Amino acid sequence: MKIILLKDVQKVGKKYEVKEIADGYAANLLIPRGLAIAATGSAMKSLELERAKIEGERKIHEELLVKNLAQLEGKILVMRVKGNEKGHLFAGIHKDELIAEIEKQTRLQLNTEHVVLSKPIKEAGDHVIEVKGAGKSAKFTLRVEVAR
Repeated sequence: MKIILLKDVQKVGKKYEVKEIADGYAANLLIPRGLAIAATGSAMKSLELERAKIEGERKIHEELLVKNLAQLEGKILVMRVKGNEKGHLFAGIHKDELIAEIEKQTRLQLNTEHVVLSKPIKEAGDHVIEVKGAGKSAKFTLRVEVAR
């Protein structure tokens, strides 16, 4: 039976893929659970429309990301966090906190997958952070200051 997957199904395929699978598996498991629909002519047309819509949205998000990266390039963001006199922070700065600070100071929308941060920042001082996405990259400086 030919089906269209509505969600990612392990060992079968990814969302919106058209697959040929056993009739019983489709009729008894995938279709009743809402994981797939039969690949009829109208379903295939709606699948193509959905794919076109998703592709259009992806292009818009990609263009916005490139614009955001250009605005972020070379900026210096200052973040005040709690730490001791030696410059060690009480809590490391993770990608989530970094994204929130970028949004707060620059009003730019980014996702955690775009920020390249190998480990949390645990020291005060200047840190060069790289942001990648859509085939482009930008670097900015995060100046971490200790607030007491």
